[in-house]
Amino acid sequence: MSAGASSSGLPSDDFNDVEDFNWVNEGEGLSKRDRFTELLDLVKKGNRAFRENRMEEAINCYTKASNIQPNDAVILSNRCAAYIRISDFLKQRTPTDSEYRPLNGLDPTIHAELALKDATRLVDLRSNSVKPYIFKANALILLEKYDLAREAILSGLQVDPLSNALQVSLQKLEKATASLTHRGRGKPERSDDFDCTLCLKLLFEPVTTACGHSFCRSCLFQAMDCSNKCPLCRMVLFINPKTCSISVTLNNIIQRNFPEEYAERKSEHESLTNFGFDLLPLFVMDVVLPCQKVLLNIFEPRYRLMVRRIMEGNHRMGMVIIDSTTGFPAEFGCEVEITECDPLPDGRFYLEVEGRRRFRIINCWDQDGYRVASVEWVQDILPPDRTKEQLDLQEMSSNAAKYARLWIKRAKEAAWQDRRRLAELFHAEAMMPTPQDPELFSFWLAGLSNRRPPERLDLLYIRDTKERIRRGLIYMRDAEQGCQVQ
Repeated sequence: MSAGASSSGLPSDDFNDVEDFNWVNEGEGLSKRDRFTELLDLVKKGNRAFRENRMEEAINCYTKASNIQPNDAVILSNRCAAYIRISDFLKQRTPTDSEYRPLNGLDPTIHAELALKDATRLVDLRSNSVKPYIFKANALILLEKYDLAREAILSGLQVDPLSNALQVSLQKLEKATASLTHRGRGKPERSDDFDCTLCLKLLFEPVTTACGHSFCRSCLFQAMDCSNKCPLCRMVLFINPKTCSISVTLNNIIQRNFPEEYAERKSEHESLTNFGFDLLPLFVMDVVLPCQKVLLNIFEPRYRLMVRRIMEGNHRMGMVIIDSTTGFPAEFGCEVEITECDPLPDGRFYLEVEGRRRFRIINCWDQDGYRVASVEWVQDILPPDRTKEQLDLQEMSSNAAKYARLWIKRAKEAAWQDRRRLAELFHAEAMMPTPQDPELFSFWLAGLSNRRPPERLDLLYIRDTKERIRRGLIYMRDAEQGCQVQ
């Protein structure tokens, strides 16, 4: 993670370095010398990780130190700076970066909220210092709470009216908010009173906000992926797609007066939500195998739009990974179905998806920021029924299923103290398909042991069921031997 200038618009000097922990600093409250030695070592490790731009590691060290010495100003200050750096870094990442180098973990909003929590406690501990107010203002700006950020800066100026950093911060903040207000209130030209001011087309499924402005339902929530404010007047909107209803009267007027245009808009909307069997929206992140479940946290605006459209359609999308050799999505991927969708008030989604079937990408293009592909479905070349080859395959699947049950039993016994691993094993056991479907069973078998993405991608390319079963058995034996060595 690079330590570039902060996108929040405030000076980033306060986040370029952290404070060192001295023996005289808060040391009297510790009962034992060795515990303070441990505390000092954790802060040193955290500071070294911070200066080397390993923010996740730095936060882990500061958190462990905070558990030993709660409410320590130095520890809170350093952790707050790390949270702000991560949140700012994630906000600056381009869509291309997220595809080529996908990141796991918390999203920028949660990091900013954690920074605000530390900064608020820091203000109480160091109310006579300017730095906590700068931290608090930066966290609030990352959360787009500009009025509260201005109050934090003004509170800091009451402590030190001559602080150059706070004065410059206030000027930049006022300039940024003035620009936002001007841009938000600049109404675009309308060709008709029934046109949406976002897409400039006839309103479709119109929604009228509390501030009195009407937009296409899909256009409004696409805009709210980037900000929870009215696109025209910048009023904060407390609505979400699950509870928001269309304006029935306005919708009826449009249907009566513009039936042909309305039919065209309806057809256009359906083409974006019902992709059909040979057209898939793509979530570019990782390799998923058929019969595998994955949890996803969707917070990028383009993917929030994609998920809403999918949930209005067939609940299915494709998951692929970027091929490092070409720089484009890999040729093969897996269709996944959204089995659980939990929309959050801030527009994010927590998803549970389950792999269904393989596909090969024929053509791929961008649509509203995310990728869409025309695909062909891929299946193994299975031997004809009632032949020796088919009987051999069934016998191989049955024997592999017996070994898999024994393998899971041993893995449970080895992981009896690891609740997370036990939950994974029970879940995998429940997902086991019948050996009478060798192709689907082979994917489940190969996915039992966690493999690296290139190995999972190879499994999607293979069209020989026996070969995939062999690899699955090898992976399981390797995993079992690795546990025994440990």
